[in-house]
Amino acid sequence: MALNKKSVDDLNAKGRRVLVRCDFNVPLKNGEITDETRIVAALPTINKLINDGAKVILCSHLGKVKEGPNEKESLAPVAKRLSEKLGKEVNFVSDYNVTGADATKAVETMKEGDVVLLQNTRFRGEEETKPQKAGEAFAKELSELADDYVCDAFGSAHRAHASVAVVTKYITEKGGTNAVGYLMQKEIDFLGNAVENPVRPFVAILGGAKVADKLNVIDNLLEKADTLIIGGGMAFTFLKAQGNEIGKSLVDNEKIDYCKQMMEKASKLGKKLLLPVDTGIAAGFPDPIDGPVDVKYVDSNAIPADMEGLDIGPKTQELFADAVKTAKTVVWNGPMGVFENPTLAKGTIAVAKALAETDATTIIGGGDSAAACNQLGFADKMSHISTGGGASLEFLEGKELPGVYAADDK
Repeated sequence: MALNKKSVDDLNAKGRRVLVRCDFNVPLKNGEITDETRIVAALPTINKLINDGAKVILCSHLGKVKEGPNEKESLAPVAKRLSEKLGKEVNFVSDYNVTGADATKAVETMKEGDVVLLQNTRFRGEEETKPQKAGEAFAKELSELADDYVCDAFGSAHRAHASVAVVTKYITEKGGTNAVGYLMQKEIDFLGNAVENPVRPFVAILGGAKVADKLNVIDNLLEKADTLIIGGGMAFTFLKAQGNEIGKSLVDNEKIDYCKQMMEKASKLGKKLLLPVDTGIAAGFPDPIDGPVDVKYVDSNAIPADMEGLDIGPKTQELFADAVKTAKTVVWNGPMGVFENPTLAKGTIAVAKALAETDATTIIGGGDSAAACNQLGFADKMSHISTGGGASLEFLEGKELPGVYAADDK
């Protein structure tokens, strides 16, 4: 995986029109932004370009846009918040066509240091490049607004969309530069290099519900890591593959043979594969999810037939924490149990605490583990929390991400 990409620092941006693909896919409630993390994360790259005297044209998607273009998924609230954060007017082009006459006019009148935000890229169905020809046309229209391109949307980097990857082809054709922004660079430095070139011992921790979601991640990390820890719902399929009774716990019966293969692979490669030795069990899943639940702890090979495993137990918490203590690099993706419930968050808290207390480089691979770190108050103790769920998983699988791959090599 070639990870030495041109960054925003390599651009000579003064007086040039720079198209920046951001990730402004923020949660909205009644038209108000409820979490501005993604906006804040984009500011360093945007400010760098403003200070360099670029004409900064921002684009992003928001939501899934299943019903077609609509005001609920417009980027208007983002433009407003962005203006406040940057301390300057962001000129929002509300045209649902994204790259139409309004956008062209807005860009033509820009001065150095000005900022324009285009409408939600997914308002053009062609964003997702199906059919291919339409996606190419949209990418070309985007490129016509700019001289150079910066991708800073790691959360979308695993998708070969018009505004993420295809646009680079046309920027190259016109002699422009395709670079990555500071946010993308940080993801490459931490996540990409942790997997490709880790400081050892390297410990990887995987949790979450399903084995199926992480088949290639398990396979890839067994080759790269020294120790692979498996917790969360996915651990029960491994426990069943060992011949244990797992009661009503979550299981993926179709993946039992796969789990056996992975345990054999770990043994052949001389890698440690750690599974829970005890489990927090209850009569059923809490309803509501954060409601009261009666939990007992039993050995993982002794879960009663009428009970369900919902968290790792105290012995396992200690086992996993001990493995983390000796590490120099730790990557964690997926909670250890139903962390949304205070009684069942103990395992996830124990792992987060072990990561917070180690001197190792600690990398949280987006999604639920990032949410858990934020909710449980450990976020500021981690070296890096990824901004992309799907993208970080594909990085951990060792895949080439279109949004990273499309940037120019140094």
